[in-house]
Amino acid sequence: MMDTHEKWMNWALAEAKKAGQLQEVPIGALLLSEENEVLALSHNLCIASMDPTAHAEIIALRMGAQKVQNFRLLNTTLYVTVEPCFMCMGAIIHARVKKVVFGTWDEKWGAAGSLYNLSKDTRLNHQPEIIQGVLEDECKELIQQFFQARRKLSIKNKSIQTD
Repeated sequence: MMDTHEKWMNWALAEAKKAGQLQEVPIGALLLSEENEVLALSHNLCIASMDPTAHAEIIALRMGAQKVQNFRLLNTTLYVTVEPCFMCMGAIIHARVKKVVFGTWDEKWGAAGSLYNLSKDTRLNHQPEIIQGVLEDECKELIQQFFQARRKLSIKNKSIQTD
């Protein structure tokens, strides 16, 4: 039987794939209520919306807040395919999200345990629970394949320009 975290992470992965099809960095998110109601499904839209804050997590928080009509998202769980960056972790903490479940680490931008760990900073007024590594291989593979393809395209375009 599939683990509950895996079930919801699969939904986030489906969203991440949508982002990749749009040439956005393939990160997906799902915000879940305490009663297991899906409050929001989202994926990165920074390029399409020309908005540097349009990360999957931020969009999910905005949608969830609209749905519950409160900027505090108490007792919610945020599923995201890649460890949230410090912008997203700041918003997660401000929103009082109870739990963050993510797939793979982000060694360059992560703020939930890799580069930074805002969730353990007791100087802040809220510390969400962090669960990492859910469907880690699938999440990691998706993001790695995206950037490998992007690098190949970049190399190909450079060689065309020099021919």
